[in-house]
Parts: sequence; structure tokens; C-alpha cells
Amino acid sequence: MSGRRLISSGSSFEALAGYSRAVVDGEWIFVSGTTGYDYSRMTIAADVVEQTHQTFRNIQAALAEAGASLDDVVRVRYLLPDAADFSRVAPIFGEYFARARPAATAEICQLIEPAMKIEIEVTARKRA
Repeated sequence: MSGRRLISSGSSFEALAGYSRAVVDGEWIFVSGTTGYDYSRMTIAADVVEQTHQTFRNIQAALAEAGASLDDVVRVRYLLPDAADFSRVAPIFGEYFARARPAATAEICQLIEPAMKIEIEVTARKRA
């Protein structure tokens, strides 16, 4: 597998900010920090739990377009503005990564918009 391919979510912000939802480079897939926006409606739920599920749906869609799945994820980074939310969403991480068990980092930091309660970035490697 070789070559570089860009994957878009369809968000106009990607062109504005000069990035892609994901980049496929050979067997590697790099998924940008992804939030809980429902891109089909450009809405975001108020609840961190629903945002987390939507974030994983968005990541799954990007990985599927790249020919991979969450089981191929080797690295994940969770970004949360509120440390108190971690205990609510950590079990959700376990649901989605029960098989992959990627190397993980969680950070508490401010996100671009106050409505965003979580952002997740992953790196995956396609299996032969």
C-alpha cells in the first residue's frame, strides 16, 4: 500500500483551516481531532455522553472510508475541557476500544467552541 489520500467530513471548516478529517499514508491513517458534531445536520448535543458517541461515529466513518475500523486504532488522544466528565466517558472509550486497546492519553484543555465537550484524535494502521 502506498500513496497519500485525503478524507473529508464535508465540513467547510476543513477548507478554511487547511486540514483533512483524515489522511491515509500507506498503511497508516491519521484522524484529526474529531468532535461530536453531527455533520449531516451541523448540530452538536449538549450532553458529553451523546457527544462522545457521535464523535466515535464520526471517527468510524473516516476510518471506514480509509478501509479500516476502530479495531485498527493504535493510538488515541482524548481532549476534555472538564476533568469531571472523564469518569462519565471513560466507560464509553472502553466500549469502542474493547478489542483494539490502543495506547491512550487524556488531556484537560480548552476546546475551540464552548459547546464542544470532547475531542478525540486517533492513529490507525491497516492490517495486511
